[in-house]
Amino acid sequence: MGADARLRAGRGRGGRTLVLAACGGLLATGCAAMPDSGDVQAVRGANPGDSQVRVYAVAPRENADPDEIVDGFLEAMTSDDPGFATARKYLTQKAARNWKPEQSITVLSTAPDRQPADRNADPGTQGRAYPISGRTIATVDARHAYQPKSAVEYAEAIHVVQETDGKEKRWRIDALPPGLVLGEADFLRNYRSVNRYYFASGEDLLVADPVYIRQRQDPVTRMDPVTQTVKALLAGPTHWLRPAVDSPFPSGTELRKGVTTLTSDDQSTLKVPLNVKADRFGGEVCRRLAAQLLVTLGDLPSVRVDQVELQDVDNKVVCQLGKGQAADFEAVQDTGQAETPYFVGEDGRMMALTSSGKDSVQPTEVPGPLGKGAVRLGSVAVARGGTRAAGVSEDGGSLYVSSITTEQEQPQAVLRSSAGAAVDPKDRLSQPSWDGRGNLWIADRAKGHQRLVVVPDGTGKWIEVRADWLTDDTRVESLRVSADGVRIALLITREGRTTLQIGRIERQDGMDEQVVSVDDLRPAAPRMESVSSVSWAGPSRLVVVGREAGGVQQIRYLETDGSTSASSVLPGLNGVDGVAAPYRESEPLIAASGNDGIVRLMPGATWQPVVKSGSEPVYPG
Repeated sequence: MGADARLRAGRGRGGRTLVLAACGGLLATGCAAMPDSGDVQAVRGANPGDSQVRVYAVAPRENADPDEIVDGFLEAMTSDDPGFATARKYLTQKAARNWKPEQSITVLSTAPDRQPADRNADPGTQGRAYPISGRTIATVDARHAYQPKSAVEYAEAIHVVQETDGKEKRWRIDALPPGLVLGEADFLRNYRSVNRYYFASGEDLLVADPVYIRQRQDPVTRMDPVTQTVKALLAGPTHWLRPAVDSPFPSGTELRKGVTTLTSDDQSTLKVPLNVKADRFGGEVCRRLAAQLLVTLGDLPSVRVDQVELQDVDNKVVCQLGKGQAADFEAVQDTGQAETPYFVGEDGRMMALTSSGKDSVQPTEVPGPLGKGAVRLGSVAVARGGTRAAGVSEDGGSLYVSSITTEQEQPQAVLRSSAGAAVDPKDRLSQPSWDGRGNLWIADRAKGHQRLVVVPDGTGKWIEVRADWLTDDTRVESLRVSADGVRIALLITREGRTTLQIGRIERQDGMDEQVVSVDDLRPAAPRMESVSSVSWAGPSRLVVVGREAGGVQQIRYLETDGSTSASSVLPGLNGVDGVAAPYRESEPLIAASGNDGIVRLMPGATWQPVVKSGSEPVYPG
């Protein structure tokens, strides 16, 4: 049975407490799927997203009653059965032909709850309608894009009729919801998140675009995960990201027909056969597509790819590109140096946490005016290069930019808040943030004059960002811009509730200056009732501090599409005021706690105190 299956009062299947006891050698009635490995365990004890568990579908038994048919089909959907052939055996011949499991996935918080048949819903016929319910937490479309939902009620029905098979009548499903309907645990066991990469419009920077592919062979296409990933990249970006990125390869570019497996050779070279002629994607177009493929495949555990070779429809090599060349297009270059975290000390000075040994760090003042305390600071941000920083004064009124590697005089303010003098600092400038292009972002929270601002190169003439959603009843508590400069994470307060939203950054050339806008906000943490801090933790992952409804404060990883997993929750820490994550996973998380000061979390360890007092921790970005 599926990893997310559970006992349901409406099913009347009381003997289903243990996976092997219920579905072992007897192949008990209604069991449609079986694990092929693992210990005997209670049904609810299966680990969500455990990709090591394999599930096989079991065909309906002879003379199965309608209840068994519905239950069997729901569980057959959780299997890896090629073509979902066994699941289709629960359907009428017509329904089996028309059902398209690849069309969409509806993800419920738990396995779909099947209620007893509603006899009154189908008067005058021999058919039976079974209500299927649950709470929808996400959908996945045909382009593999994950869209979170705020736990909306799911209510559909599966209709069963008697179909004649030769001389025998048998119960089969003739009407059902579209696509797949899976509990979250079964979804995470069968699917994994993969970052595809596309070029930011007009730039040489790659932008992550997360989608979900099958953990193993796709039942419909029979493709392995590497081939699925390449196919998904060639299909183009998600609808949300498309306005801000470019796809250099010609439209209609696909894998050559019949390709279902891609493996690298003993030189770690992956040969990718395409369906187009060389004259349509040669030169720079081929090189950029190869870079997209290399960076996209970099995180897949099932293959090592150091070089990509693209072949045309005639099997001729069009171009080759190595991993080192593809790295030139990444938004953050790997210099081999450790990332340095920073924070604001209790005296309002900018401090760096520098290594002073294998297991310890030492806080030191940064050079320049931000570290000298000429103006007491409330928050800071460090440019990706690590040589400049921006600081907002403690009263939230002024934004300064200066070097943090050399001494210099106190600079003039780059920007001042529109708020008056006698206001709360929270109604003035937010903490700033740098993108990987060297531009500085900040929100002015002055009541009646709320605005987003970008300062080109951190010192140029500031530009007010177009943000139609930023109305008088909306307040930007904080913001963090991705390294590629295409996405922005925003903590927004409306009607007393602070939520995490991801916006798309678009740029257009205007008559006098570039026009910059933040559009199409989407929720990134819909299951959290409130969010208090956020930090980018790589190309498409966030670290978030927040609370679920009725829950305690927690720190967890989230993908920018709003997806998560059970293993994403980090060790607890009381009274967290802010969190900062490095771009590379090898460095520690840094947090500010009202109880413990500045603390850090090394990979695989627990929180360790670093400085007794301090606030606003940041990594470059």
